[in-house]
Amino acid sequence: MDHNDKARILVAGSGPAGLIAALGFGQAGFEVTLVGPEANTTDRRTTALMNPALKVLERLGVLAELKPQAAALKVMRIVDATRRLIRSPTVTFRASEIGEEQFGLNLPNNALIPVLAKAASAHDRIHWLKSTVESWSLDADHARARLADGGEVAASLAVAADGRLSPAREAAGIRAFARPYPQSALVLNFGHRSDHGFVSTEFHTETGPFTQVPLPGRRSSLVWVVKPETAQELAALDDATLSERIEQQMQSVLGRVSVEPGRQIYPLSAASPARFAQNRVALVGEAAHVFPPIGAQGLNLGIRDIDDLIGIASENRDDPGASRSLAAYDTRRRPDIWARSGAVNLLNMSLLSDMLPAQLARSAGLNALGSFAPLRAFFMREGLRPGSGFRAIAGGLRKEVEH
Repeated sequence: MDHNDKARILVAGSGPAGLIAALGFGQAGFEVTLVGPEANTTDRRTTALMNPALKVLERLGVLAELKPQAAALKVMRIVDATRRLIRSPTVTFRASEIGEEQFGLNLPNNALIPVLAKAASAHDRIHWLKSTVESWSLDADHARARLADGGEVAASLAVAADGRLSPAREAAGIRAFARPYPQSALVLNFGHRSDHGFVSTEFHTETGPFTQVPLPGRRSSLVWVVKPETAQELAALDDATLSERIEQQMQSVLGRVSVEPGRQIYPLSAASPARFAQNRVALVGEAAHVFPPIGAQGLNLGIRDIDDLIGIASENRDDPGASRSLAAYDTRRRPDIWARSGAVNLLNMSLLSDMLPAQLARSAGLNALGSFAPLRAFFMREGLRPGSGFRAIAGGLRKEVEH
């Protein structure tokens, strides 16, 4: 293996996480081989990216092109739309409360992915092979991928951005604990009569969240989590009936609703690997964490994975896939991933639970958030940047002591 290969990065997967990883490593001065088919531009979902993730996209030079197709998220509300005995008050999070103009932007995936793909194709340090990995061979010195088109690629570090079933993760011998949920998400976009005012509303229901997120103009995206059979029934309705159902579920807060063409159903599950790196493979994105779509955490967490991995690889340029480098990555990502996954899964389970203690705990938590501004500010800061809520508290305590 020549010296050039020792510092080469192999990124498996050409979804958003794979493209961002390739661009980030290329920008950090690494030679990158990206393996994955042409980017999928048919995904009708949207991705809510928070400010820290947007800073990464800005650094990669792609944000300016995306902004005109995105809508700002300035206010986020949680509304208890269950019909249970114990119900929570509506909690409203305003970016202005923590001195931010917005929490982030909501971007259509069919805008995000082509812009990332164009940047990756044009990057002189990224060699994109439009194939898939057929098999992996991992040893003490390198990761080698045999491709479906007969080619072979060797690298110091393999970045597994190959999704929730990650073949690279399996090849590295990393066990993942997966749990399907009795839920599916119906995903679509819709127009509405009233302005959304850059407010995103998450209605909590007995089957999971019903989440409306702003798009440019009088349009929003919807992720409606229900039982799998209900998702099929809703998707089969005609436009007028489905529009009416959505308006009812939203308590008409945006007036008359009209659904747009293109409905998709995604089964929900949770998955967490035993570790986040091993045997020259580092996991990012859904290879590292899968959880229900609550609180806009998915790709934001994936971008933090990528940012941390590039930082550690940059400190170990001679051999970024060495075991000490991977151990450092595993240690750095563990608290963040476990905290986010744990919180989202707990909240989802509490929605599904008919047990009074679970309902009480959820209600008490949301009650506290609704009525206690410092706690709300802490959660908003932590939601944007892990550790920043604690830093704000420490800063406040320091000021108190100085006075």
